[in-house]
Amino acid sequence: MSFINYATREIQLKIVYYGCGLCGKTTNLQVIHDLLGEDSKGKLTSLATSQDRTLFFDFMPLVAEAISGFKTRFQMYTVPGQVMYNLTRRLVLKGADGIVFVADSQWDKMAENVDSFNNLMENLSLQGDSIDSIPYMLQYNKQDMPTAAPVNYLEFLLNNRGVRHPSLASSAKTGEGVLDSLNLIARLVLNNFIKTQTGRAAPQAEANVKLL
Repeated sequence: MSFINYATREIQLKIVYYGCGLCGKTTNLQVIHDLLGEDSKGKLTSLATSQDRTLFFDFMPLVAEAISGFKTRFQMYTVPGQVMYNLTRRLVLKGADGIVFVADSQWDKMAENVDSFNNLMENLSLQGDSIDSIPYMLQYNKQDMPTAAPVNYLEFLLNNRGVRHPSLASSAKTGEGVLDSLNLIARLVLNNFIKTQTGRAAPQAEANVKLL
């Protein structure tokens, strides 16, 4: 849930990277954190378990115009991929303003992708939200792998809820598509924030976000 801090003149918006274990959520955030300038980002923090971990940090983009006189701060989180940590997933997901669903493009991960997406919808429902009420995009990661399914199959499998949602192919390992995904979800989140504040869509927000 967005938060306006009038004391610091900041708008705080939360983005969560969701997906099955080892799909590339952690690598996404590590690449983003490495590329951001030191003066615009917080410390990359890891809450590690024996098998999985949650990462988070916050940053201010160079430009993100939402309300005149306020700066925008994005809080970035990953959820643990292992099913045994579902309670942690719910805690991290709570209050999310936008979601990047990271799918593992390898053929043998299709069932896990579907299970993870269904788990996302279930956890949103438990907190009184729905996947259709929160801006989200799909990132088809590991497209550089020889065992990767084609994007059109992933679209058929995961992006089939009537209205198609934004999606991008990526390779978090090489960095391809990582910043494009971040820019895309940030614009969706910012535009949705402006709409909820003013009651009307704000297409101009597309030109008013510059993250790096």
